[in-house]
Amino acid sequence: MENTREIVLEGLLTVEKELSFSNKLVSDILDKYDYLDPRDKAFIKRLFEGTTERRIELDYHINNLASVPVRKMKPLIRCIMRMSAYQILYMDNVPDSAAINEAVKLAKKRKFANLSGFVNGVLRNLSREKENLKWPDAKKDAVTYLNVRYSIPEWMVEKWLGLYGFDETEKLMASLLEIHPVSLRFRSNMSDAEREELVKKIEALGVDLKQDDRLKYVYRAQHLENIRELPGYDDGAFVVQDVSSCLAVEAAGIKENDLVIDACASPGGKSLLASEKTGNGGRVISRDISEAKLVRIEENAERMQADNITSQVWDASVFDTSLEEKADVLILDVPCSGLGILGKKRDIKYNATAEGLKDLADIQKSIVKASWKYVKKGGTLLYSTCTINPDENEKNVEWICREFPFSIEKGPVQLLPHKDDCDGFFYTVLKRND
Repeated sequence: MENTREIVLEGLLTVEKELSFSNKLVSDILDKYDYLDPRDKAFIKRLFEGTTERRIELDYHINNLASVPVRKMKPLIRCIMRMSAYQILYMDNVPDSAAINEAVKLAKKRKFANLSGFVNGVLRNLSREKENLKWPDAKKDAVTYLNVRYSIPEWMVEKWLGLYGFDETEKLMASLLEIHPVSLRFRSNMSDAEREELVKKIEALGVDLKQDDRLKYVYRAQHLENIRELPGYDDGAFVVQDVSSCLAVEAAGIKENDLVIDACASPGGKSLLASEKTGNGGRVISRDISEAKLVRIEENAERMQADNITSQVWDASVFDTSLEEKADVLILDVPCSGLGILGKKRDIKYNATAEGLKDLADIQKSIVKASWKYVKKGGTLLYSTCTINPDENEKNVEWICREFPFSIEKGPVQLLPHKDDCDGFFYTVLKRND
């Protein structure tokens, strides 16, 4: 019988040693142990993701109780302490005694019996004190309070405080820690009757579906264990796609028979929706920088019978003369810091830096410089990111309008999780004027 906590421990150690992306890693882990009971898989996912997401907070509480700072602990002990602290503080269905005893067993099993007493003592103190935890004083030091309370790096806290003030920033950060339902985007060309019949079949399996107020073909799904087992999946009835990116594609005004170029397309949600908008007479050229990035696009395009999508490996920062003035609509969903999807990719915040954001803005500009000529005169450029950062968003749009023959037709739109019930997402629709 597999030890679910040891599986999580191995995953956390992998993230520490190899700087792996946790969202990809947890997916690989669940695939590897697909034979486990669904409850065990749910436990692994919750514990791994929760420990990763709340790492700054967990370290703060452990440091207040331990004689050795978390950063100086052995990697294995550090990971055991974090995952056990998360169970004690956030997993009500796990008795504290079980979390502590299993932590001690893991330390002994992994050749750290000499530290098992330390592990036991700190975790027992945390269990006793968890109703009276000390937090930084928000009035005296708002940055440190928000940094610890919501496990957001200080530089990011400072940036958002400058943009939104304390109250809005706290609401934004709290929303990023909430559990996010899977968003299913049904084929936009399905009839209402077809979609509603399929929704009933899915709900009959115990999945809760809530229709989005803005787009009737988008539903949020809760209590969903395996999307591939849902009725309609094999027939290409739906794809996982947040409503934010759907709203951006809708705003672009794609018409039947249009040629759409999606220059940074992976994982392909916008290309797929665009292909439905263009119809059989239209075409979508879906590009990204490597074959690996095109795999998901091609799989979903085949499953959803999107025969008008052509996938191509291409570096978007390199101009392709063959496409000059060919696009009715150019989609530039540029590589970004991803600060709007911290609730889905939980370790982005630990890997991102203020300096890195400046580099990203330069990459984004290089893509625009190389790609803008693909748009026909009078055509449309959809510029979008999944971040909350004016340097990558509004300032880039201002730069585009200043440097190239474009003007804003719609937007800019900055969607925020706590206000818009979706990913943090930015988009602007621009028209080529000359």
